[in-house]
Amino acid sequence: MANARALDKRRKSIRNIRKITRTMELIATARYKKAMDRAAAVTAYTDRLSKIVSSLAEAGTEVQHPLLEKRENPEAVRVLVLSSNRGLCGGYNASVLRATMPLIRELKGSIDKVDVDVSGKRGINGLKFRGVATDQTYLQFEDQPAYAEVEKIADRYLEQYIAGEIDRLDVVYTKFISTSRQVATVQTLLPLGSLSDDDDERETSAGGPSVEYEFLPSAESILEEVVPTSFKAKLFKCFLDSAVSEQVARMIAMKGATESAGDMIKQLSMTYNRARQSQITGEIMEIIGGVEALEG
Repeated sequence: MANARALDKRRKSIRNIRKITRTMELIATARYKKAMDRAAAVTAYTDRLSKIVSSLAEAGTEVQHPLLEKRENPEAVRVLVLSSNRGLCGGYNASVLRATMPLIRELKGSIDKVDVDVSGKRGINGLKFRGVATDQTYLQFEDQPAYAEVEKIADRYLEQYIAGEIDRLDVVYTKFISTSRQVATVQTLLPLGSLSDDDDERETSAGGPSVEYEFLPSAESILEEVVPTSFKAKLFKCFLDSAVSEQVARMIAMKGATESAGDMIKQLSMTYNRARQSQITGEIMEIIGGVEALEG
């Protein structure tokens, strides 16, 4: 039987751990709500951009832009991996790395130049452990990524793509679908291909009232602004989705840790009570034996 004092000391230690995990759960919940609000706002913004492009197409404008044209036989590809700076978020980072490694192996099997950029310490260390060299690394993104910081990265990718330094950009991130489901996803952002999402295309093809627009100065000039802006918005949404998914993963992980700590405390309390009862019984038997010895 374990020593009662040691069991009590361990039980107190687990109670302190439970307080920490409970606090981290509450913090992750608050951050998740804030990140979710920002992600919802950006989703509405990107949807509106898609509708503008649909309006350009309906106006008879031929939608052409260098960022939309797919390049045959790409010779240079860049991969951006979005992970977290901190751990204690379940399998969030592991799922991102599981999606990254097959992509890198596939690209290197057919393309000579494959550069990997990583956001987050966990992704940097994970790829380094797997023997993958990284080019650009970013550590400034947390639960509320700033659009200005993402825009700097987006501008650099746009310059490289237009200059022909890269022919394709893939982003590996965790797509937020619901609180109970987040999926590690590989999305090709350059070339954009089509600015309209599948849902928007279905809504357009389903039929509806036809609306005429007057574009000033011209539909083509508007397109020149919309296409790069759409790319920046989509990249920003990837960062926001990753932030939301990270907080959800941490919230669930800390909730599970808190519940496990509670179960351990209950089990230790039962063991402690048995050990304490056994100790008391032993002390009583020693007293009785001492009394009998004195009487004898």
